[in-house]
Amino acid sequence: MTTEERLYKLEGIVEGVMATLPSRVAGVENRMDLLRQELKGELQALRQEVREEIQALRLEVRGEIQALRQELKGDVHALHQEVMGEIQALRQEVKGDINAALNRLMLYFTALAAALALLTLLR
Repeated sequence: MTTEERLYKLEGIVEGVMATLPSRVAGVENRMDLLRQELKGELQALRQEVREEIQALRLEVRGEIQALRQELKGDVHALHQEVMGEIQALRQEVKGDINAALNRLMLYFTALAAALALLTLLR
């Protein structure tokens, strides 16, 4: 085979490739478009799934916060009742101490009055 024959053969191959190249490029472009659309669909589905998961987590966190609030309210109420009970007990104790002091003071005044009455009689 001569160089010229080889050149013609190569030209034929190049022409054949050039003839089929646009359809191949178009096929690749179509495939890329299909893959792009498929990827967009998958991304949209993934976004929706993530949104749903986030919403579920929000609801779960809100529930936990509400439960903690209720527990804290119960603890605060119990502590309030305990403090009020202790205050009432201290109030009663102070009342008792004041009453005992007043009774003692009344006895002192009675003794003083009796002593003054005796001094008045003895004069």
